[in-house]
Order: sequence, then structure tokens, then C-alpha cells
Amino acid sequence: MDPLDFLEPKQLLLFFHCSKTELSLMDNPHAFLSQLRDHNLIPDDRYQRVSRMRNKENIKKALYEILDWLERERSEHIQLFWGCVFRDSIISIYPTLRRLRTSLMDGSFEFNIRLPEKLEADNRKKKDLSEEEESSPRKKMTLRSRSVCDDEETEPGPSSHVHTPGQKKKPKKISYSSPMRKGEQNDFWNWPLYKSQLPVTCGNQEGSLTRERLAKGEKCILSQKQWFTPSEFEEFGGKRSSRNWKTSIRCMGIPLGKLIKEGHLKTASYQRKARRFLFSSVITVHEGEENIDDEDEDGEDQEEEVSSCNENDSTDENGGIEESAERNKKVFKVTCGDVTGTLHKKRFASGTCGKSIRTECDWLTPVEFLKASSNDSESTWKKNIKVDGRPLTVLIESKVLRIHSLLCSCRLCSPTDQDLEDQQNDDECFVCKNEDESNLVECDLCPRSFHQECHLPHIDDATLRDEGKWLCTFCVFKRAQKWHYCDERKMEEAVTRHISQHKLDCQYLLLFLHSADEEQTFALDPTLYLKNYSAIIKTPMWFGKVTDKLQMKQYQTVGEFMSDIQLIFTNCATYNKGNAEFLAKGQQMKELFHEEFKKVFNICE
Repeated sequence: MDPLDFLEPKQLLLFFHCSKTELSLMDNPHAFLSQLRDHNLIPDDRYQRVSRMRNKENIKKALYEILDWLERERSEHIQLFWGCVFRDSIISIYPTLRRLRTSLMDGSFEFNIRLPEKLEADNRKKKDLSEEEESSPRKKMTLRSRSVCDDEETEPGPSSHVHTPGQKKKPKKISYSSPMRKGEQNDFWNWPLYKSQLPVTCGNQEGSLTRERLAKGEKCILSQKQWFTPSEFEEFGGKRSSRNWKTSIRCMGIPLGKLIKEGHLKTASYQRKARRFLFSSVITVHEGEENIDDEDEDGEDQEEEVSSCNENDSTDENGGIEESAERNKKVFKVTCGDVTGTLHKKRFASGTCGKSIRTECDWLTPVEFLKASSNDSESTWKKNIKVDGRPLTVLIESKVLRIHSLLCSCRLCSPTDQDLEDQQNDDECFVCKNEDESNLVECDLCPRSFHQECHLPHIDDATLRDEGKWLCTFCVFKRAQKWHYCDERKMEEAVTRHISQHKLDCQYLLLFLHSADEEQTFALDPTLYLKNYSAIIKTPMWFGKVTDKLQMKQYQTVGEFMSDIQLIFTNCATYNKGNAEFLAKGQQMKELFHEEFKKVFNICE
């Protein structure tokens, strides 16, 4: 039985009433609205009106109006509403829906909440206003008409909130919007929305932290339908090497350690059981009351003990340990001879089914990967493909990888022609790393996939309708490089070049930086999530702004473009003088950019 069946319609309606604003702030709500339209919960004309909009603020206002209308006119179908938007295919796209479903199911939302009396006064005022509007139907019609025209006829400007063909769509990130006063943008722990839970990230994983569970020392972070302790979530996010969850787990860019130190979060001592690893010695971590100062030089942030295996620990014949951190990994670096690649767990089916290994140029099955290394023996792919120096057999025997049955009828083992075609390309955007496959555009020459507005130049709908082949900027640049800049040049000569002759080069460099910035650290406006950033940095700059300026032809020379990129890393060094981790990250990206810039423009030393 659906858990929603245990809730009364009156409870679900109250939950909807209190969630309308948060729902209206969702990014790219078209799939959400399509689901409502498909279930006859909203009329087609309202759906079409929002679909034509391009301005983000207008979309949010229109979405709130639809939800408000739905509450008034379709309240009897409130259970159907939550039932259709809480389906896995929908909540996988919208973090907001995942948080709302969690708060509904774990009891953190209080159904006995009493709304302030002033709402009744507002309702009376609204009623009076509606009576006035009814007495003046011409004025009401004019206002409604104007709101539509304003959205459809607004001229595109430099604002990053307007999605136009000349501007870059910001990478999809969890948006935790809430009404804030000026100067309070980081006091999210005081928002009623986060009274019981906080959104957290670690590496490329996202989750929801329950305050009460953290204070009790229990598994407190929910991610992908699993509960984790902080250290387990750190490991799940690929940050096991840092071994300090209070700095590696962050909430809106702020380490949990800082929130704990300032008294906004309470935590208890965590005792983690001995973990068993396939390819390393066993470690036992005792998580006590660590020093939570991020800048502590004594290294007392964590207390760790390395112990040897107990004799009773059961190991497989290859020396692997049963319970392994590798079970949580999704991607493994693999080699076969001198060929390297990454094996993706969700694509693996068998030696010949499922193109699960990504090389620089292709997606291959394990057998195809074996042949690419000049080894034609199909029977030895389990032994010849290595993971951290050990044969792939280790992961199979420890059940980290599961070989599908010969009778399996899944999309990997019994693929359609479309499935086989899709396996040739990445499942996530090469730029923003988001896995919204419904909007991905696949390159016809390489395995890369892109969202329409993540790619540079942006991919318009006319291009999608074109039956010819579409090549991404990486492939176009690679082809053009064959006759590009045969002669070496000095840096001074390159930076003085007019940018109109080098737009492809600059677009390639920006995409290169975006893809290298896996955690999107430099992609967005830092003033939106970093405290006192504007007080320290007078000229903020980020990849998204450089993209907008490039698309809107605001650069005259290559040097101007290069200066803005350098400004990003200069600002990073200035703001993070006391943060070695981000200081090193900024320096690494800076060096990466300069090396690639010299290759692109054939700069001689």
C-alpha cells in the first residue's frame, strides 16, 4: 500500500499549502508540469503559457499561480497530485520533491501546525480585492494580458537569469531557495524550512541531514534511499581520503564543522565499525569529539587507528575482504595493457553485454576493451582487465560487480537498437555532470553528451531537428586544430588578437575548464553562497559570467577574455588565504588553464 494512503486528504492539503512557495522555486519545472497535465490536474492552456516563458522569475510566478489555482480548484484530487509527482522518475529530477517526500514520510512535517491569524485577515482582504476586480472586468483582463506579453516580449539582457540562445544555462545544482532579508543570506539554519533537516553535499553526492539523528549519534544522512553516518556519507561521496567529515561534508558551501562549532548543529560521538576493503588494509576509525576548527594545524580533527585483520575475518582467495568500501563506488579506474579507462558499475552486465568501460574515445564492453589492448583472448577478460593492479575477478567474486544471467532481459542484456545507440554516449552532461538524460544532446563523433544550454555555443531547437550529424565543440576544435596555428607565436601576440577570429578557441577553453571543475566550484556567482565575499572581493568573476560575456560579444580581444579567467583564480587565492584545500584547487585550475591555453594558441616559451 502507498504510504500516502495513511494520510488524510486534509493533511495532504495542508502539506501542499505550506509547500507551494518551495515548489514554485524549482528549476526547469516543465517535466513537473507535464506530469500534472498528463494526469488532467492542470489545463493545457496554463501549461502552454509557462512553456513559452523564458524568464526565470516569470516562470516562478506563473508556477505559483498554477499551484494556487490547483489548491482552489482541484483540492479534491490532492492525493492524486502527490502520488504522481512523488514517482521515482519525477523525484529523480527535482531535489525539492525528494526533500518534501522525505519530510512527509519521516514525520518531520508537523500536521498540527497552526497558521497565524493574520492569514485570515489577508484572506478577507483578498476577497475584498476580488470583489473589486469583478466589478471592473476590463481592468482584470488588461492586467492578465499584460503579464503574458511582458514575458513573451521582454528583450534579452545581460542578466544570467534569462535563458537566451546567447547565454549559458547554469549547471543544474540543488537550489535551496528561501525568503531572505539583506545580509542574512547564510543564516539558513534559522529558516523554518530547515528546522529538522539540512541539505548536504559531499563530493558528487547529495543528501538530507536530520538534526535530531545527528545529535543522537545515529545514521543521520539520507541519500539515494540509504541512511549513512557522516563518515559513511563522506566515503559514499568519494572523500574517504580526507577522513574528516566535518570539513568534507558541506551545507550550502559551509562545512558542518563550522556549524557545529558555532552552535547551530549538535553532534554526538560516532563509533564506526571496522570497515573491510578489497585493496587496502583494514582501518578502524573512532569518531569522537574531534577538534572542529578547519585550520587546526595539530591534526586533531580526527582520531584514527590502523589495525591488522583479525584471524576470524573471512577473505576470498584473492585476498579481498568481504565487506568493502568498493560496494559504494560507482566508477572504477581500469587498465588492460597500456589502455586505460573507467568502468561504470551501472552499465556492467557481462563481458559482451553493456558498454561499461569509457575510454577517451569510446564506450566499450569488457571484451571490446580487451581487444583494444591487442589481446584477442575473449576468455581472459576477467583476469586481464585490472582494477588497482588486481584482476576484475576480485570485484566479481566479492559481488561488487554482478554478471547478469544468460536469460536476463534487461536493457543491457536485451537492448533495442535505440538502447545500443544510447550506450555509445555518456549518461550525464559533460559540463555540469547532471544526469537529466531527457535533455541530453549526444555528439555523433565522440561519447560526450551535453545539455542544450551547457554546450558552447548553445544548441538550438533547429539544430536538433536537423537530420545531419551534430559535432560538439571538442570535436570541431580537434578537427580544426589540424591546420590551426602551424607556426609558434609569443604570448603577447596571442592576447592582442581580436576575439572574433578565435571564438571557437575561447569556447573550447571554457568548456574545458567547466569539465575539469567537477564540483562546479568556479561555475556560479560566489556571492550567492559565500559569506562576506563581496567585502573581500571587489570584482567577483566566475565561469558563468565569462560565458555570458563571451556569448554577448563583450570581449574585444583574447587578452580580455584571458584576464577574466585569471581574475577567477586570483579572487580564489585572495579569499581562501586560510583555506589550503580551495587554495590548492584554484592553483591547480589556474595551471591547467595556462597549459591548455598555450597548446591552443601554440605559444612558445
